[in-house]
Amino acid sequence: MIRVLVVDDSLVFRKILQEALSKNPRIRVIGTASNGREAVQKIRMLKPDVTVLDVEMPEMDGLATLEVIKRQHLKTVVIMFSSLTSQGAKTTLDALTRGAVDFVPKPKGTGAFSESVKTIETLLIPKIEAFGPGPNGRKPQKMPVRRQIKAPQRPQPCNKRGRTAPCEKAPPKGRFLRPSKIDAVGIGVSTGGPNSLNEVIPRFPANFRLPIFLVQHMPPVFTAQLAQRLDQKSKLKVVEAKDNMVVRGGTVYVAPGDYHMEVKRKDKSLIVALNQAPPENSCRPAVDPLFRSLAETYGGKVIATIMTGMGRDGVNGARILKQKGAIILAQDKETSVVWGMPKFVAEAGIADRIVPLGNIASTILELSGHRY
Repeated sequence: MIRVLVVDDSLVFRKILQEALSKNPRIRVIGTASNGREAVQKIRMLKPDVTVLDVEMPEMDGLATLEVIKRQHLKTVVIMFSSLTSQGAKTTLDALTRGAVDFVPKPKGTGAFSESVKTIETLLIPKIEAFGPGPNGRKPQKMPVRRQIKAPQRPQPCNKRGRTAPCEKAPPKGRFLRPSKIDAVGIGVSTGGPNSLNEVIPRFPANFRLPIFLVQHMPPVFTAQLAQRLDQKSKLKVVEAKDNMVVRGGTVYVAPGDYHMEVKRKDKSLIVALNQAPPENSCRPAVDPLFRSLAETYGGKVIATIMTGMGRDGVNGARILKQKGAIILAQDKETSVVWGMPKFVAEAGIADRIVPLGNIASTILELSGHRY
């Protein structure tokens, strides 16, 4: 059983959360709290596996609560339940930097009740199951980490004697053939992404010449706040992408919430194309549509990176890019908040390198031939 504490100043939302979560046989709501001060006391007393924490509360808000949890070394996984507003998005990103592992947007308006139940069932419960104890959870990780990963397939020698013929040079053991030129970088990320991106994007130098296309699983408003924060911390220009935006080097394009992002040719230019086609892998934006478009537009002249996240979004697009000759990177298990998306890429045998978070930017710089 995953033991959950529900913290929200609204009695209605506490009841909605408690009833919806209790329908799941793996989840047990062990308590509720109406503000952060009460939440800290109950975390000490009840020791919940997961705490679902509201942002805006009287006496002690969500941010102050996270500070106390961190300062007192209280062991609980915190998932924020926050409003879909500009201020709500800003505060949520602050919460993620202070120790929350993920967030779920809280619906507002006339249909808030039915939408809340739907959001809890489709978004919140999978996150609780991912971070709580159990066969699919994150907490009990005392078993040895399995490091054996299926190696990517290498070209076979062209002659019968086992020597490599001039027609196709096999890469040395443990290495791979790098495309002669890299023209673009693609990044896909989900759970744990905002903090992880803060460790990656600001490390690119101002003279990095390539465009970077980034899909972070987030709803509207949140992606705009994410782009703004990354832009403030980075030497590169970071923007939330807009439809028909001309692609330029040295710019990071963040897919806007609720829109798939693709790259297409228009006349003699490359542009960003947004659409609201059906979600893929239950996501919009999704990584697969971006990666497919990169394969069509740039061929194999791409470095594609799959970072921390739940689910398997990105593996099919990465496979298509790999077939074109692109370089595929996957974040390692040890530095991933959730080793889901990169695990599927690694286990499919299409990752050229498994890279820790701190080395992702430098690896991209190295493989793209960047000169300082």
